[in-house]
Amino acid sequence: GSTFLIFSDYMRPAVRLSALMELPVVWVWTHDSVGLGEDGPTHQPVEIYAALRAIPHLWFVRPADATETAVAWKVALERNDGPVALSLSRQAVPTLDRADLAPATGLERGAYTLWESGDPELILIATGAEVGLALEAGQKIAESGTHVRVVSMPCWELFELQEADYRDEVLPPDVRARISVEPGVALGWKQWVGDRGDSIALDRFGASAPGTTVLEQLGFNLDNVVSRATALLERVS
Repeated sequence: GSTFLIFSDYMRPAVRLSALMELPVVWVWTHDSVGLGEDGPTHQPVEIYAALRAIPHLWFVRPADATETAVAWKVALERNDGPVALSLSRQAVPTLDRADLAPATGLERGAYTLWESGDPELILIATGAEVGLALEAGQKIAESGTHVRVVSMPCWELFELQEADYRDEVLPPDVRARISVEPGVALGWKQWVGDRGDSIALDRFGASAPGTTVLEQLGFNLDNVVSRATALLERVS
């Protein structure tokens, strides 16, 4: 089944039953953020990520680029004991050059270290179209000598299924400076960023304007991510 992500609200009984009945359904939702543009707040699903993550047994996957999306399809087609939801963007998203990055197969474990400049002092965690932004911000911060890790976390549910050693490897408990980047409500992110962490999120409705303009004005831009992450590191340190 496929439509705009916002319309998953109308589909919720069927989605919930697919999870309850452990059916191998693939839900494919597009236009998954305020980046969709002039349709505005009625169509911008700021609260929907959290609403779908709340459904037991549903895997909600928000891949970073075309390469992760291919792996996400593999995960969806191979799962036979429940549904998988793919949350895809509307705006143009560059395919990440994997030459100096971890392979996209890391998606199969829910989250993985995409890039790092050394044993991390600061961790940036992102999903979907914002992974590229987090990577750009992390690499910029690292230019000052800070050891930064960028984590792509396309699927909370898959990450929770991993052994504790792997989860601690990706998100070391002793690294308290963690910031998430996702254009939806912050609800639930404390589980991953911790009590000392921060979230660049949207605890408000969106706006009607070109998608790039809305993202820029609502703080999903390089300067804001660098500023918030740097301030967090200073506070935690």
